Amino acid sequence: MAGYVYRCPRCGPWEVRRPIGTAESSGRCPGCGAEGRRVYTAPLLSRTAAPVAAARLREEASGDAPTVTTTVPRAAGRPAPRDPRWDALPRP
Repeated sequence: MAGYVYRCPRCGPWEVRRPIGTAESSGRCPGCGAEGRRVYTAPLLSRTAAPVAAARLREEASGDAPTVTTTVPRAAGRPAPRDPRWDALPRP
């Protein structure tokens, strides 16, 4: 199945999934029913979402050039007591 993009003059673009080679040059808009023309797009060039692509690039780069820590991380703060009665206990 391939995705074919059509553009409605009122509603904008929409995508239809059909077997390869079966798409018509125009189609009916699912929103308003107007006739929309097929838009020719490059196949699969913009399918990956930007956050996913960035994560993949970071993963690939970490194999060859991992990020090196140059400083000691800050110490975590003392956790708050879970029970307020613990506040009354003596501390060392």
